[in-house]
Amino acid sequence: MEHQLEYNSQRNYLIIPEYGRHIQKMVKYCSEIEDRVERNKVAFAIVDVMGQLFPHLRDVEDYKHKLWDHLYIMSNFELEVDGPYPPPSAEQFQEKPNKVKYPKGGIKYGHYGKIVQDLIKAAGDMEPGEERQALILVTVNLMKRCYLNWNRDTVDDEVILKHLEELSDGKLRLNDPSQIASASDLNNQGNRKRKKNFTKRTNSKKRHS
Repeated sequence: MEHQLEYNSQRNYLIIPEYGRHIQKMVKYCSEIEDRVERNKVAFAIVDVMGQLFPHLRDVEDYKHKLWDHLYIMSNFELEVDGPYPPPSAEQFQEKPNKVKYPKGGIKYGHYGKIVQDLIKAAGDMEPGEERQALILVTVNLMKRCYLNWNRDTVDDEVILKHLEELSDGKLRLNDPSQIASASDLNNQGNRKRKKNFTKRTNSKKRHS
């Protein structure tokens, strides 16, 4: 007895793959029910199943509304039921999002980024004292780490301090340059953080496998 294999490439396109093929088939079945009362019952049942598949959505504001929107989307906006929310239109999801402007201006050294620039400005606005020096030290160490990410060989502390002075228009100086972390310490911190993130992702995949 021969069995005809069905490949995914031969199956209908999954509109929202996260819900899987079974939910897609349920939505298609619901759309084909002629009796509106029965169709309403099935639609509500499908939404309940969708909510059980993704319980974390309950933490999202108005998650029921999102589930109903997904139901209409999976029906190609053809499902006619008396749901608790008005059905969305296809045009709503065809609109392109507004372009987000990237802050380009005013960054003299691109490898430091805007965060370092903001920290330098914040330190420059502070009154001289221990807190200001502490923020300067944090900023200098961050600058050094950014520099090492950009150029992994080495970096002279004098270069970092010179850049600090340039970017602050001569307002900021570190009183005790010996407090600057070494390149090896900063690289080790980065390696530990990457290892921690890798372990976290690996454990997460194991829990969901």
